[in-house]
Formats: sequence, structure tokens, C-alpha cells
Amino acid sequence: MSESVTYTVPAIHCAHCAMSIREEVSEVEGVDEVVVDLDTKVVTVSGNDLDDAALRAAIVEAGYEAA
Repeated sequence: MSESVTYTVPAIHCAHCAMSIREEVSEVEGVDEVVVDLDTKVVTVSGNDLDDAALRAAIVEAGYEAA
């Protein structure tokens, strides 16, 4: 069953930020789609059996912190 989670990432501000986050988060098991909205600074992740800790760790690996 597909689910969706959102994270606020205040430090994102450009296309490179968005790309870095998409690349890291996309590698987490179960992730189908990662959408980064630069205007609202929100990352939306869709997929199956999403692991919050793994998703937050991927955002940190990209160089950002999820609120």
C-alpha cells in the first residue's frame, strides 16, 4: 500500500539542493517518488513501507536537516 510523508527542510534554496536530496532519498528502500518544493521548502516522499529514520538519514546524507 502506497503512503506519503512530508518533511520541512529549511536550508534548501536551489535546484542543486533539490537534486541532492532527490538522489539520496531515492536510494532508500521502498521510495517510489521524491518531490522537492523549493518555494515551501517541503520534501514529499511517496512509496511503500517507508522508514522515517532511513528517510531522515538520507536527507542528512545529502547535507540537510529535516524538521
